[in-house]
Amino acid sequence: MEELWKRENAFLPVYGRRRVGKTRLIKEFIKDKPSLYYLARNSTYMDNLREFASVVLEKFPSPFLNPSSFSSFSDVFRYLAEKGKLIVVIDEFPYLIHSDKKVLSEFQYIVDEVVRNSRLHLILVGSSVGMMEEHVLSQKSPLYGRRDGQIKLDPLDFFNSWKLLGTDVEEALKIYGITGGIPAYLLLFRRFEDVKSVAFSKRGFLYAEADFLLSSELREPRVYKLILKAIAEGKTRFNEISTYTGIPRSNLFKYVEVLERLGFLRREIPVTAPPKTKHTRYRIADSYMTFYFRFIEKYRNEIELESLDFWEDFLGEYNHYLGSVFERVAKQFLVELNKAGKLPFKFTKIGRWWHKSEEIDIVALNERERKALFVEVKWKDLSEREAKGILKDLEKKTELVGLEGWKHHYGLIAKNVERKEKLREDGFHVWDLEDFGSPHSPLSALTNR
Repeated sequence: MEELWKRENAFLPVYGRRRVGKTRLIKEFIKDKPSLYYLARNSTYMDNLREFASVVLEKFPSPFLNPSSFSSFSDVFRYLAEKGKLIVVIDEFPYLIHSDKKVLSEFQYIVDEVVRNSRLHLILVGSSVGMMEEHVLSQKSPLYGRRDGQIKLDPLDFFNSWKLLGTDVEEALKIYGITGGIPAYLLLFRRFEDVKSVAFSKRGFLYAEADFLLSSELREPRVYKLILKAIAEGKTRFNEISTYTGIPRSNLFKYVEVLERLGFLRREIPVTAPPKTKHTRYRIADSYMTFYFRFIEKYRNEIELESLDFWEDFLGEYNHYLGSVFERVAKQFLVELNKAGKLPFKFTKIGRWWHKSEEIDIVALNERERKALFVEVKWKDLSEREAKGILKDLEKKTELVGLEGWKHHYGLIAKNVERKEKLREDGFHVWDLEDFGSPHSPLSALTNR
């Protein structure tokens, strides 16, 4: 954004799911610059035009004009073009699209004829990922090809989430399993037990948040919710989802495609498989949505009755659920190690591997150098003997992967590993939570070694 600000003018779309921090990012960027910010309303074109014009005239008053003096957004932008170098932000731009589809053609004109002939910097912000991708970024959009860049803002990774939380690493992991790095959710927690009031209360912010997220993107979320519930409960293969939901395969494809496009689902294939393989699994891309369908939906009756009798049961189930959360965090950890050059080689590809009943949690590859790192991830404390057993089994499993002639490395990531230094001396790559650093300096322990 700062690089674009150095230019004479610019057009930048910024989008991402709700609560991910788009508005905060924009406001931090514009706070020391000449700027004008407008939050669009879920209302009519004329109502938004009047409100936008009011914001403009409050910033740049004129004795000859009032909000009704402008008949279009184009008129307002022509007025702004006379004000020198200026950032104009329209937040929740999809509301304007809803108000009148002609807005897109009008903003094509604004970009081409006003922004490009002035010192205006236009930023259009949207929380509806589908609307922004279809109507602003896609080839079908009148605005296609006019942007100077785009930002799809993603949630924070675990290590930045941990830094924000400032708790110990295990507490941070437990909270991350609920929030998935969404800043607005992270700020609700001081400790994991806050989940009781934040999610397991009818008045809790996260209790109905999933409904709001789905309703903002989908006209009829009921079927989509059923698909997400199936996947949250472990039905990750296409046939399993179809059987669980009762949706015929022919119809299920289009629903899954929509959820993928909107960023609610991600398609996963074995890391060594070709892109068009049939060995596909589906995962919910958002940790909060996984948590919602796995736990809030399950305990909805108790929550409605304001009962926490399920708490002990939940803790046991949640500890099991953290196994998959820890896998994602372990993958992020290896990515950071890779950047820091702390692995035996630089990998260019990372993911899971499976075949029939056999799985390997993480496989990192450098196909040019023909090197592979195989890693098992365990959310538990391991004795030296247990760790050796896991690594021995891992060596056997790698024979099924089919990377003959490659240099193999073997690794293990767990909560705690007894005598890990001895295992490292034996040639294994072993890490536990101690290697993650500290909340104020994530990864400091590993980068300073």
